[in-house]
Amino acid sequence: MVFEDFSSAHTTFLWATFAVALIMGAVVSKTGFCTMGAISDSVNMGDNGRMRAWFLAIAVAIVGIIIMESMGIMNADSAFPPYRASRLIWGENLIGGIMFGVGMTIASGCGNKTLIRIGGGNIKSVMVLAIIALIAYYMINPFPDSDKTLMSVLFYDWIRPMSVSLTTNQDLGAMLNPENPVQMRMYIGSAIALVLLFIIFKSRDFRQNHDNIMGGVVVGLAVLAGWYISGALIKINADGDLLSLSSYYHDWDMLTESEAGKPFEMRSLNTQSFTFINPMGQTYGYVTGGFAAKYLTFGLMAVFGVISGSFLWSIASKSFRIEWFASFKDFLNHVIGATLMGFGGVLALGCTIGQGITGVSTLALGSMIALASIIIGCAMTMKIQLYKMMYEDASFMAAFITGLVDFRLLPKGMRKLEGV
Repeated sequence: MVFEDFSSAHTTFLWATFAVALIMGAVVSKTGFCTMGAISDSVNMGDNGRMRAWFLAIAVAIVGIIIMESMGIMNADSAFPPYRASRLIWGENLIGGIMFGVGMTIASGCGNKTLIRIGGGNIKSVMVLAIIALIAYYMINPFPDSDKTLMSVLFYDWIRPMSVSLTTNQDLGAMLNPENPVQMRMYIGSAIALVLLFIIFKSRDFRQNHDNIMGGVVVGLAVLAGWYISGALIKINADGDLLSLSSYYHDWDMLTESEAGKPFEMRSLNTQSFTFINPMGQTYGYVTGGFAAKYLTFGLMAVFGVISGSFLWSIASKSFRIEWFASFKDFLNHVIGATLMGFGGVLALGCTIGQGITGVSTLALGSMIALASIIIGCAMTMKIQLYKMMYEDASFMAAFITGLVDFRLLPKGMRKLEGV
């Protein structure tokens, strides 16, 4: 789509993002697509249906992006956030992912699930959103009248030295074939997708579960739509040259006399797709900025769209209901969980959707580390919760060690509690 001015192009960009997010929110609410739920079903009940739905979303996203990149439709090398950056922040991916996995388990859901629950009337999740938004904002942006951020104060000096500078981008295609990364991504992505699809559809129960199939396909397609909208759909005709939104912004002073309508920052116009922790931080900036249009971003429209889609489905299905904290312990758990999600999501550069699907679709090594770490953090927390519930007098360490034994990370002789 080609526009003659930035304002029309930017408006279309934002509303297209909202429309895709609204559909995703409604479908996720309808089908029960949930990362934490998928891990819980697998760990506690041995049911891998929702896990397969999550893998299906990943497979769809991988296939779509390698096709679009091979055809020259879009390029995720300069995406926001920088999934394929040459600096591999593996320590942040690892530690942030574990923190996020623990946090989402304690707070009853990941970033996407928090928005889904808000749309369904859950007031607890509004508080979770508020805490994540505050932390995520100040992890990146300086405190008032200061040049310090939460990242610089708490993490940067000890965690950033763990990073590794690569000679190529960190996606598997560039690392294995720097001369032709697009072709290598096609080979690797196709192989990963085929393996995932085989694992997914070999289950007869999954093949018969239309909700799981719908959830996986729609979420995967939504991620692809995000990549397409931000990376290929919108073009501006500037004196005969077709420019992307970010390119136009870069040359704003030469192309536009007025500052009116100029977004707050250029990176919000880069090629990107769905992620929810940083956009939650952007909601804080939007609110404190007086709801000014210049603070509207892809991420903000994604947040609003998912909540709206979930709300519409909850009304249509008559499942909307107000939910509040059951006890002070429940309140405290959500505060702790939200805090861990805020810190962990920013460190890891994303959440279960942002890194687990969007990031992994770029075949970035850091995204894969973050995804594995989120799963480990969530699964271990669930094991500890289970053993603490079954054995009220058991210590945290006993439950932790027993959980590691269950996952075959420690020998059976180290088991402290009987298996459940």
